[in-house]
Amino acid sequence: MPRISAPTVAEHRVRQRSALLQAASGLLVSGGVSAVTPAAVGAAAGLSRPSVYQYFTSGADILAAVIEDAFPRANATLREALARANGPRETLDAYVRVTLGLAAEGAHRPAAALAAAQLPPDCLARLAELHHEQAAPFIEALRELAVPELEITARLLGGALEAAMAAIEAGAPLAVVTERTLALVRSAVG
Repeated sequence: MPRISAPTVAEHRVRQRSALLQAASGLLVSGGVSAVTPAAVGAAAGLSRPSVYQYFTSGADILAAVIEDAFPRANATLREALARANGPRETLDAYVRVTLGLAAEGAHRPAAALAAAQLPPDCLARLAELHHEQAAPFIEALRELAVPELEITARLLGGALEAAMAAIEAGAPLAVVTERTLALVRSAVG
């Protein structure tokens, strides 16, 4: 009987799965989608390949789990900040601050690596769905402010956020990027 590293088998399984997802995210960021194989993920997590198959059926299954794991954590942080916002302008500010803060922590790296990868169609569809859910409060705030050409404005400001995240990733100071991005968003919405 294998040894468990938690008070219960269920808790052990949760910990093992979490370790596998953390290892997969690291491999994804450092080596791309092709680096996320059951053998590589197992090795990075300190588990055998057969052990990985107790949690995931394939590399694609691991990638799907990484997608499902990454977004809820980021969205919870975002929801917390947005709950304190009073009105659409504060919602936009909070959205920008949290999004860029998460980028500075590296939270967007797995999603960015996935977005740039050749994924199975069901993974791509789920990734798009999760991105849409994540952007919904931002778009709703723009709608409440009655910005002209809502879809175009949302895409342009989304592009500005992507550029801001890339600047942070390249080493630009979070505070400077955040203030410049906020100024851009505020000027766009009037």
